[in-house]
Amino acid sequence: MQAKSAAEQEPRQSWEVYDAAQQAALQPWIDMECFQLTGGKPVSTMDTLALGCQTVVRERQHAAVQKLGATPTNLCTLSYCTPAPGFRFSEYGHGHADTVFFMPERTEFDLFVPKGAQTVYIRFDQDSFAEAARILEPQHWEQAPSQVRAWQTKLKPAFAALIEMCLAKTDKTTGQTGEIKRMHQLLLQAALEIAATSERPHQDSAPRPALSRAVSLCRRTRNFAKDCLDADTLPTMVDLCAHTGVSARTLQYAFNDYIGMSPNAYLRSLRLNRARNALTVACGDETTVTRVAMQFGFLHLGRFSQDYGNAFGEPPSATLAGRSLN
Repeated sequence: MQAKSAAEQEPRQSWEVYDAAQQAALQPWIDMECFQLTGGKPVSTMDTLALGCQTVVRERQHAAVQKLGATPTNLCTLSYCTPAPGFRFSEYGHGHADTVFFMPERTEFDLFVPKGAQTVYIRFDQDSFAEAARILEPQHWEQAPSQVRAWQTKLKPAFAALIEMCLAKTDKTTGQTGEIKRMHQLLLQAALEIAATSERPHQDSAPRPALSRAVSLCRRTRNFAKDCLDADTLPTMVDLCAHTGVSARTLQYAFNDYIGMSPNAYLRSLRLNRARNALTVACGDETTVTRVAMQFGFLHLGRFSQDYGNAFGEPPSATLAGRSLN
């Protein structure tokens, strides 16, 4: 499915997303990669609501995904997730029930969103947002945060209800200019109130040293594995341990905290995602399922086809033939 240009879009857009790469592509304001880590079809259902320089994004995950990227200059987000054990926002765990996350401009992020979770965020113009927040709370907003913050706020239920009301209302309206402006103002004021009144992080949602170490170690491992795949080399556990300087057991514990998977299972998912991308963008007759499977280290073609189907809901031959629903 091709996304429409901004000029063609209605304020409210909804998609069933069948490819994690498409999930990222539908959010072009953020430089992001998205990888599917468990089976599920569709990968997600996604709603966006464009309100001028604000955008509301709601995603319901039918498959676990990892999102990696960075916010551009002058873009910040305020977000939350439904209660979901295993959810991780960079170095923060799933947190307290009242947790909302603020992510400022020029910030790298690494999210794990488990199957069944729903995430919601609003993107804002950070210069304008920080200026207004500074007026409301000069002490806390003398300088805007420079990294992800987990805030505790009793206003979260009202904030979530307001977002749901705005999304529901645009199902029944063509999005008149006056209505869009009022939604923009209401959501901005609600977000600013959270920014001005939020408590310091609850101990359940503060970064844990062990999780911070796991994230750092697994990022190094993942980057090394990605470089190996880019060079058509398949990394082994020996390679990973040698590169990071830790034992296999330490790496196992770290990946369990990081993504809820073993290192080998995670690397297999990365290779499956690489194979899917290669089959999706293939042109001409040179690309075959066998060639792609071999390229990414899947020597047993029957097992590759089975694992691919379990992950993506279709055989690799269907992806190559262009019969997928994405």
